[in-house]
Amino acid sequence: MIQGTGSGVGKSLIVAGLCRIFRDRGVNVAPFKAQNMALNSFITKEGGEIGRAQALQAEAAGIEPSVDMNPILLKASGERSCQVIVNGKVHSNMEAKEYYSFKDEAWEAVKNAYGRLSSKYDLIVIEGAGSPAEINLCKDEVVNMKVARHTGAPVILVGDIDKGGVFASFYGTVGLLDGDAGYIKAYIINKFRGDLEILRPGLSMIYEKTNRPVIGVIPYLGDLGLHEEDGIPLERIKGLRGEGARAAKIKIVVIRLRYISNFTDFDPFMYEPDVDLLYSLWEGDIENADIVIIPGSKNTVKDLLFLREKGIEESLKRAVEKGISVIGICGGYQMLGRKIYDPYRIEGNHREIEGLGLLDIETTFERTKVTSQVEATLVKSSELGVQNKNTLKGYEIHMGVSKGETGLFRLKRISSNSSLVTRHLSLIMDGSSTGNVWGTYIHGIFDNDSFRRDIINSMRIKKRLNPVEEVLEYSGLRDGAMNGWAEILEENIDMKFIERLIGYHV
Repeated sequence: MIQGTGSGVGKSLIVAGLCRIFRDRGVNVAPFKAQNMALNSFITKEGGEIGRAQALQAEAAGIEPSVDMNPILLKASGERSCQVIVNGKVHSNMEAKEYYSFKDEAWEAVKNAYGRLSSKYDLIVIEGAGSPAEINLCKDEVVNMKVARHTGAPVILVGDIDKGGVFASFYGTVGLLDGDAGYIKAYIINKFRGDLEILRPGLSMIYEKTNRPVIGVIPYLGDLGLHEEDGIPLERIKGLRGEGARAAKIKIVVIRLRYISNFTDFDPFMYEPDVDLLYSLWEGDIENADIVIIPGSKNTVKDLLFLREKGIEESLKRAVEKGISVIGICGGYQMLGRKIYDPYRIEGNHREIEGLGLLDIETTFERTKVTSQVEATLVKSSELGVQNKNTLKGYEIHMGVSKGETGLFRLKRISSNSSLVTRHLSLIMDGSSTGNVWGTYIHGIFDNDSFRRDIINSMRIKKRLNPVEEVLEYSGLRDGAMNGWAEILEENIDMKFIERLIGYHV
């Protein structure tokens, strides 16, 4: 089990790297995270919603993502409330006190999911959440030491030295855990910059004080180009600078919403050499972009009001008047319409709110959440300035139904039932476009290589630049990035120690 001294220390990617290392050694390995709190999610083939990090870890392990890998997913929908997803399906919205009274039911879901998963795989690499030493939460948690006790998993504790105080964090975590401290067997220091020789005395001292070794010091690597979970890496917020920005011909700005979800939808653009991708709320970026994207949101209404209050709505409208392409994905698509209706008050107290009015659609929030993988064909290709006829793949996660001038894409929703070995399909029209504005519910649409290149080339042609013929294979580039990360991890941690810890034999 990989636990951390806090959030954002690198647990998710270390689990993913270990899954790839053991997969390459021929081990039947799978990831597991009992409870995830993230707005970045993924839809499995059975139509269940899990954390995006577990989908990446499953990909690293070379297996199909499953709801058993993340039985509890919490998606913040406000300052104090979360949507609680159990075994891939929405259970309810809860505030913190309500969730703590739900902990016994949550724990049953965790135990059952782990039991199913462990019956299929020889090795489970478990990820914790936040810190195990939050002493006010230890009694009620279902994701850290309670999981270690239930599974008997030895724990490696990860700390981010770039945040400062890594040795104090190790020492304090062990000291606060009392009887559970015995599960912690070693430490990994992540994001180290500087001279390792200067660090070495600290490695010896923490061993002397806690009787646990540091089995790895991983260098600071910046943005690895792999899916993040807790937030957008700083490098992506800043975008390219200097020569890189001058070399890039197409500038894509993603609006940095307060409740942004599935920001990894735009990761494929990072690999395109003629694209400068950045996340911003600054009108100078928005009104000087080639493409502006309004991403998904866990609270569309609150984020729409946020754009309105900050003056970003007017900036977006000026961008449209300038001929800049504006794209909405899921919640962003809903915002682009004329109105949003919330009759059941799913997202707050507004039963009705004016949208940006840039697309001729209206959205109504329903009680039922759509979660499905999809295949799509582009019906109105000329309206996007592309001629892509390929079948597109992606997935839907939304509680709204949009009606009006739709029909940009024809969707085939796919859900699988392994017991019947059948596929149930339904056809639906999705998306809308008006002039240089378009939107869709399809997450992962830019993972489709030819479609992504066509969108970029349409901007190049608009700027009187020659289109680029080469189409990059995003899945292959991402897989290469994972291989590179696994190699770095293996070079910088004591794998022999881990092998002895789990009783691994070649």
